[in-house]
Amino acid sequence: MSSNRRNFLKKTAVGAIGIATASISGVAHAANEVIIDAKSTVLNLGVASYSLRKFSLEESLDMVVRSGLNRISLKSMHLPLDSDTATLKMAAALCKEKGVILYGVGVIYMKSKAEVDQAFEYAKTAGAKTIIGVPNHALLDYVEHKVKEYDINFAIHNHGPGDKLYPSAESAYVRIKDRDKRMGLCIDIGHTKRINRNPEQDLEAYFERVFDIHLKDVTKAAGDGKTCIIGRGVINFPVFLKSVVALGYKGTLALEYEAEADDPFPGVSESVGYVKGILSVL
Repeated sequence: MSSNRRNFLKKTAVGAIGIATASISGVAHAANEVIIDAKSTVLNLGVASYSLRKFSLEESLDMVVRSGLNRISLKSMHLPLDSDTATLKMAAALCKEKGVILYGVGVIYMKSKAEVDQAFEYAKTAGAKTIIGVPNHALLDYVEHKVKEYDINFAIHNHGPGDKLYPSAESAYVRIKDRDKRMGLCIDIGHTKRINRNPEQDLEAYFERVFDIHLKDVTKAAGDGKTCIIGRGVINFPVFLKSVVALGYKGTLALEYEAEADDPFPGVSESVGYVKGILSVL
């Protein structure tokens, strides 16, 4: 057990007493969002659907709800990019029926203007307010044009070592910082750690353009670090989440759990519980 996890578990003994005495209605409300009263800040917790990639959309939504969450960003295995209007609207309706907010779509890779056009029409028809994307550098002017046309936020996702386009949040930020304010970042904190940079550094440095955060833990701060259950890796989540709260982050903290694709629910649930436990004692 890591020292971060061991120290956190000691501290949560007091928090657990408070949770045990909470009202039933309060617990039900907290299942879907975490409220930090001192800051009057609501933290939106959700799931990037890649975490549940071996399951159907309906099965995935059911697992999101069972995890105590109510937000999702959908990737193409759950909602194909070439879906017709009826399919996109049916997916949006199913999310609503299950009580899950379809806040975003992606990660979507874009190598041509046609793929940019497709992504924006796809998001608009599905009712998503944010596209998490990886556009070729030469397409950024066109992406900005579409952001203005559709009034949809566009968050560039970093992929760490080996990514020639956006290995870090900084590599994306320098290309969008002077563009339309609806162009920003989806900081993947696992890939950030894999380039041996602490995620809270990038959150603080580029906060004005952080629209989405992909939550994951990794086994080491190196290129060969692998995704693991949150709290079992090398990311200091108490420190990172303290920065999230202090900065007043308003976007979504979306768990992206890449391990155990055939049976992700135990890892997803433990990760969500660990994050909620930290937030309860901050």
